[in-house]
Amino acid sequence: MIRKEEVYKIGRLGKAHGVKGEVSFMFDDDVFDRVDADYLVLDVDGILVPFFIEEYRFRSDSTALVKFEDVDTQERARELTNCDVYFPLSLTDDDSEALSLAVLVGFSIVDAQTGAVVGSIADIDDSTANILFELSDGRLIPAADEFISQIDKDKRQISMRLPEGLLEL
Repeated sequence: MIRKEEVYKIGRLGKAHGVKGEVSFMFDDDVFDRVDADYLVLDVDGILVPFFIEEYRFRSDSTALVKFEDVDTQERARELTNCDVYFPLSLTDDDSEALSLAVLVGFSIVDAQTGAVVGSIADIDDSTANILFELSDGRLIPAADEFISQIDKDKRQISMRLPEGLLEL
């Protein structure tokens, strides 16, 4: 059984495309193209299920058409509409410089000076040039490189040197 801690969200499936089972895939992270992955994990009615990729082709820099094995009809593809798409953490690039922001959702932020846990990342706001970590309690913390001391993928933790008073805002 696949657990939420073992995957991270990379996008969402859209409408069926054509009659042979293709489905549109809107993605935030093209990791499935950068690493050798045979499958993507779909959230089907709250259960994480691996779907093996038969083929895919890009339509833009954030959309692809995907054909999954055993999804051979438009009706079957429609059943997957609006499913969230996840990628296994175990297959991600080990290059921390190329670490996708989406991977960091669920990581804890720790104050590098005190060692205190500040909170857990619930979402990443990358809608502006200044990327923000949105914590589960609603606070926003700048995801600036100059604040990040260390990222520990194994502990799922980010050590940050936060400016004095930032957490009191």
